[in-house]
Amino acid sequence: MTLKKLLKQYTLPLAMVSGALIYLLFANVEPLQGVGDTVGPVLVDIFPIFMFLVLFTTFCKVDFHRMRPVGWHFWVGLFQLLFVAVVVGAILAFDIKGDNLILLESVLTCIIGPCAAAAAVVTAKLGGDLEEMTTYTFMSNLITALLVPLCFPLIDKSVEMEFWQAFATILYKVCMVLVVPMGLAYIVKHFMHRFHRWILSINDLSFYLWGLSLMIVTGITVKNIVHAESSAHFIVVIAIMVLLLCLVQFAVGRYVGHFFHRTQEAGQALGQKNTAFAIWIAYTYLNPLSSVGPGCYILWQNLINSIELRIGARGEK
Repeated sequence: MTLKKLLKQYTLPLAMVSGALIYLLFANVEPLQGVGDTVGPVLVDIFPIFMFLVLFTTFCKVDFHRMRPVGWHFWVGLFQLLFVAVVVGAILAFDIKGDNLILLESVLTCIIGPCAAAAAVVTAKLGGDLEEMTTYTFMSNLITALLVPLCFPLIDKSVEMEFWQAFATILYKVCMVLVVPMGLAYIVKHFMHRFHRWILSINDLSFYLWGLSLMIVTGITVKNIVHAESSAHFIVVIAIMVLLLCLVQFAVGRYVGHFFHRTQEAGQALGQKNTAFAIWIAYTYLNPLSSVGPGCYILWQNLINSIELRIGARGEK
């Protein structure tokens, strides 16, 4: 197997392993620690730029006239609401507090978080419907913007959140992450044809940009887990709970999707989460330790993505 083929088939696991190893190397080798302290914050600052480019190059492939709600969107959204209701209901019914509350908050952030914008990249790579996936990404973000200010004050009485202010804040972030790159892609596609053709001529550009962003976010995730103010045992419990949740969400999404011949799309829609957003809401509104949940979810969902892409590559042979 050539190096190019190896990198293409194992982009995601290589990105995750590289991100983790690079962080551990610069954090633990004394001569490199100064460089790591300087470069680390820079990588955190440029991460949104990578995600912007990932979405922009993906949206350049979208047929905007085909973006409309379809049947599986409703059912996937309904299951997200159901999962949120189960967790919030359990917290309220059993008056859960302490570490158990942090554990369920970790799980909740991985449910209530919106569909990852990068889910469209995986869907397109696997031959799914890019327009339907992109449409649901916007719908999912709207669902999250409604659920967060409704649910968080219920489960944590210390949360001071005015509904419309929180709703507007989340929508602003959605606008910056999704609407701006989509608007730019629309302009390029309809008014800058030569530049648009050049972008499309670069095979898998959005996929490899996503791989680079995944390497950065994996390093950040490993750092957050290593420095989490909790016992290793509790971190492992969170990681296992989130793994089970990840498997359930992908499985339920795929089950819903097979009724509409959209197994791949619905699976990614319910299973692949915007974990950066989930980490932000955990830090902002809940116990900061609950952010370990979506941090672990990053690793699990991308392992599943890697397996899906590997199976897809075999199917093409």
